[in-house]
Amino acid sequence: MTNIGTLSEREIKRGPITVALIIGAFVAILNETFLNIALVDLMRTFHVSAATVQWLATAYMLVVGMLMPVTALIAGWLTTRQMFLSAMSFFLIGTVICAVSANFSFLLVGRMIQAVGSGLLLPVMMDTILLIYPPEKRGGAMGTIGLVIMFAPAIGPTLSGLILSILSWRWLFILVFPLAFFSILFAIAYLKNVSEVTRPKVEILSILLSTVGFGGLVYGLGASAENSRAGLIFLAVGLAALLLFIWRQLTIAEPILDLRAFKYPMFSLATVILILVMMTLFSTMILLPLYLQKALLLTSFSAGLILLPGGLINGLLSPLMGRLFDTFGPRRLVIPGLLIIGAIVWLFSRLTASESTLYIVILYSVLLIGMAMVMMPVSTTGLNELPKALYPHGTAIMNTLQQVSAGIGTALFVGIMVSGQQAYLKGASDPAAPEQALKALVSGMDRAFMAAMIVAAASFILSLFLKRTHAPKEQRTEE
Repeated sequence: MTNIGTLSEREIKRGPITVALIIGAFVAILNETFLNIALVDLMRTFHVSAATVQWLATAYMLVVGMLMPVTALIAGWLTTRQMFLSAMSFFLIGTVICAVSANFSFLLVGRMIQAVGSGLLLPVMMDTILLIYPPEKRGGAMGTIGLVIMFAPAIGPTLSGLILSILSWRWLFILVFPLAFFSILFAIAYLKNVSEVTRPKVEILSILLSTVGFGGLVYGLGASAENSRAGLIFLAVGLAALLLFIWRQLTIAEPILDLRAFKYPMFSLATVILILVMMTLFSTMILLPLYLQKALLLTSFSAGLILLPGGLINGLLSPLMGRLFDTFGPRRLVIPGLLIIGAIVWLFSRLTASESTLYIVILYSVLLIGMAMVMMPVSTTGLNELPKALYPHGTAIMNTLQQVSAGIGTALFVGIMVSGQQAYLKGASDPAAPEQALKALVSGMDRAFMAAMIVAAASFILSLFLKRTHAPKEQRTEE
């Protein structure tokens, strides 16, 4: 097996390797928001509530988050090609199951199998970029990756809205199938092995604790936001398992997730900022389509078109932000970016049932400009500080917590929205009246966005302590 240590600079063909990763990542990450516009249609088709249907998004991110802690372990056993092709195969199988689903439960299972593929794919993409690019060129490379990580989920609602205006929801999966299949063929032809197989020890107890911990945390927060007693129980179990997982990783010789990465202050700070920003981003991506279709009464296609400009702007800005990061460092991008995010989320918390579509287009576009200024610079700043031996663990930690926080944000803020609706209707003189249901929806939405604004404000305060980072001195000497 060829590893990066035996390849010369000339032998590393970065272009084909990066393209292979980008194609697979685009297909997989697109699905994180691909169903958001379809949620209202699926509620009608399967006769489920908003609190139930949101698990198609939350469970996807939950499975990715639960899988992420063991990706550093898996990466030690599989080559780059094996891990990528396994990921895309899982994704392909899940896509087929979703396309032929006869009921909501079957559809949810298919989404979770898709998520297994995404959970394996994201770390191999990040690890490979860190291995084939030196630190001084990673900003531009990560900016290109950011074009996918941010652009794909941003245009997901628009593409699905267009498809739903012509075809049924099943075509959201049927049309993805050839893209995923092409990604596998392209990787077979061009993706090379750049990582080293070390065959680390498999620690079953740690895997179980991380699964129960992250799973219980996401489900518990979502359910407890709806005042569910079961949610509080799951939350307590999840937190206990997570604490045991952390203790276990700090006391065993070969942890599946090396938490020594948190000894590096900028990595720790960057990770916390990303957690808060992901909660804000993904809650917005699921709340806005519900608002557009149920409050403004727009079609799925119209709702998708409203979200398109923001997605396009975000995708175009990501490579530029990578180059600006290489030149100016993180602070000049991240601090103003988080100010923009906080201001826009505050404006979202003041929406009414009669807003103009142009106003929503402008707000969402500016929000994603702020996201482009934050996501790549923060993640690159954190990872650049780590020594090479901690790359797989650092990316696994960061990706785990981002995905779990996205799931928490979605479940928590939808739960807050539903709780706000219920509270409004309890005080209404005629809860059954259609206009009261509409006002209740807007009231719940405003409450959820206000909670998201508090989270965004916390991330801004933390960004004030962010600094430019460099690889450890001994590593820079080697490179």
